[in-house]
Amino acid sequence: MPTDQKKSSADPELQNEGEGSRTATRRYDQGAEQAAKDVGHVKKAADAAKKALEGREGDDLKAAEERGRKHEHR
Repeated sequence: MPTDQKKSSADPELQNEGEGSRTATRRYDQGAEQAAKDVGHVKKAADAAKKALEGREGDDLKAAEERGRKHEHR
């Protein structure tokens, strides 16, 4: 077995952790935190959401939000 392959399989970042992966959770949390701190990103996302609510899909989005508030599922 090549040494590179042996080394990579021992690397915790490359090992399959299965469901509930702590590594993936940590990466997601870091990315979400960075996105939330980026004022430009937040403003852009808010503007896109407002545009979607005011557009053709607005009624569907509002209905989905209401179902979510009532914990209803299709």
